[in-house]
Amino acid sequence: MPDGYDRRTIIEHRSSKNRLDPFVPYHFLHEQEPGLTGSVETVNTIFLTSKECTYTCLMCDLWKNTLDEPLPENAILQQIDYALKRLPAADAIKLYNNGNFFDTKAIAPADYPAIAGRLKSYKRIIVENHPHLCNHSCIEFSKLLNGKLEIAMGLETIHPASLPKLNKQITPEDFKRASAFLQQHNMDTRAFVLLNPPYIVNPRESVDWTLKTIQFAFNCGVVRCTVIPVRPGNGIMELLWKNKVYTPPSLDMLEEVFDKALLMQRGQVFADTWDISFLSECSYCFEKRKKRLENMNLSQQIINNIPCTCRNKYE
Repeated sequence: MPDGYDRRTIIEHRSSKNRLDPFVPYHFLHEQEPGLTGSVETVNTIFLTSKECTYTCLMCDLWKNTLDEPLPENAILQQIDYALKRLPAADAIKLYNNGNFFDTKAIAPADYPAIAGRLKSYKRIIVENHPHLCNHSCIEFSKLLNGKLEIAMGLETIHPASLPKLNKQITPEDFKRASAFLQQHNMDTRAFVLLNPPYIVNPRESVDWTLKTIQFAFNCGVVRCTVIPVRPGNGIMELLWKNKVYTPPSLDMLEEVFDKALLMQRGQVFADTWDISFLSECSYCFEKRKKRLENMNLSQQIINNIPCTCRNKYE
């Protein structure tokens, strides 16, 4: 990884992981998301406790809620049962494990039939996975489901200087091939796209490359894109910030990207609003602006900006 940081260095800058119960998901929730036909769907999201991702991406902080070792036998099934007993019925379900569903060290293939059995009532099943792990296992699991499988993959950015340094270990062409493979076997794809990844230090340039990355994802046949503002807090990001190769994005930047991406009208676009208070220092307008983004996520329509004297454009 030229001029970047390797796995060992990234891990050396980490703090401690959170203590987790391997038989209980670390979080779950009930939410809404627009379906591809325009109707609003209810979604149950289960954040599974799982083994840490094989890939050690530079900007990732999801490792905080993972385990160092594979799960005990039947632990994933017990986690799903635990959450489903406490969640209402829903149209779709997300099984996110802070890594890759088709990493055999994270989710045992022997558990696929039992997992599928628990998901019979859902018409859409969403899991996350690395492009390099989109293989026959996806096909096998998809055939077990009553609903349609959707694979969410981290494209991150197509910026030629940034992507190679993220330790993601993919190229845009890798993502394109994985998307084509999944679509060939009747699976939908969702892309995670970063706003302000490291090594794009100019805010204007970062917005432009985020939009280029979203456009590339749609050109690959992706049906949904989620824009994730890159946050500090994983250790190595603080070092990058200190070395002036990363700066946190602003709420203005996220709003501009979201508005322009929706205007593409190529597919659904979502702004990730989880824990985005770091994007703004204004207590007056932040909650209103966050609510605007959430309403746009659901409606897929641009809503008028929230006026505030705090606005400080980055151009």
